[in-house]
Amino acid sequence: MKKSILMEKYPVYTLELQKSEVKQTNVTQIVEYFKEKIENHKIAKFVGIFDHYTHTADMNGPINPAIKDAQNILFCFGPAIPNTQILAVRPRSIGICELEDRFTIDFLEAPKEQLHELMETWAKDLRI
Repeated sequence: MKKSILMEKYPVYTLELQKSEVKQTNVTQIVEYFKEKIENHKIAKFVGIFDHYTHTADMNGPINPAIKDAQNILFCFGPAIPNTQILAVRPRSIGICELEDRFTIDFLEAPKEQLHELMETWAKDLRI
């Protein structure tokens, strides 16, 4: 995984997977893979799927022509609400984009290292 800082403030982790490296053939199948991981986790809660590509296309918004599909899977690991600020980092989102020859998996750094490592493992385990 590669860590970068988006817009000079957001720690984003990215994994690029060549299409030949995964058994899934489209974004929807990768979303379903993550949904299964979330539903089988002891504290994770599936929230929903956001079709970012369709949303942006429907508004005639600009989309990088290299991007063929873009969806987010939304979920939450939050077993407690210790303060009001924790709501700012929940729920979690994993973005999945399809490009001509690869998929990208992107997510913000999680505040809890153990859960961040779990998301990294989920992403890396897509590789066959």
